[in-house]
Amino acid sequence: MLLALLGWVSSCVTTFVPLWKSLNLDLNELEVWTMGLWQVCVAQEEGAVECRAHGSFLALPPALRVSRLLMCLSNGLGLLGCLLAIPGLEGWRACEDKPALKRRLLLAGGAALGTAGMATLAPVSWVAYNTVLDFWDDTVPDIVPRWEFGEATFLGWFAGAFLAAAGLLLACSARSTRTATPPAPTCRQPPAARAPAGGHHPHPRNADLVI
Repeated sequence: MLLALLGWVSSCVTTFVPLWKSLNLDLNELEVWTMGLWQVCVAQEEGAVECRAHGSFLALPPALRVSRLLMCLSNGLGLLGCLLAIPGLEGWRACEDKPALKRRLLLAGGAALGTAGMATLAPVSWVAYNTVLDFWDDTVPDIVPRWEFGEATFLGWFAGAFLAAAGLLLACSARSTRTATPPAPTCRQPPAARAPAGGHHPHPRNADLVI
């Protein structure tokens, strides 16, 4: 659960920070350009940061459009997975009398978290792949500045790995839980109260005298 919460928070931060790509201009090294899924920012040496939102959603490149949708889906699935998995934990008092329901909640939470991890890794890896292709494009002159990886790219990879690992661990812990009830204790009758098989009553061992 700690991995799941850490991965979900990291995925939310990755979604909204404008640090997916960074660009340093050779003509003006005092400015650093950064770009995210929602806006482009320029940071100057004096500490001033100016951000501008992207234009129309339909005018964005396909990588950014799909990345927006997948990251929002990842955030929703991560939150849903955490909410489903928490009641299924052994230390949670809810549904203690329903172990089968707790196992199903853990499995559902693990599946949601695993899907959220894949939904985070896919757009981050896609944007990183396009960044590498643009950086090594021979058709672009060398004097043209190239975009490079930003901090959010690495944070997104860690977030996706944390979410996927958390989902796998929760699913494995749910499958290893056994719901079998312990066998009932057998009731034994005291030896003195049991009669012999032939129906005869036991006689005293030293019955020498007959009254």
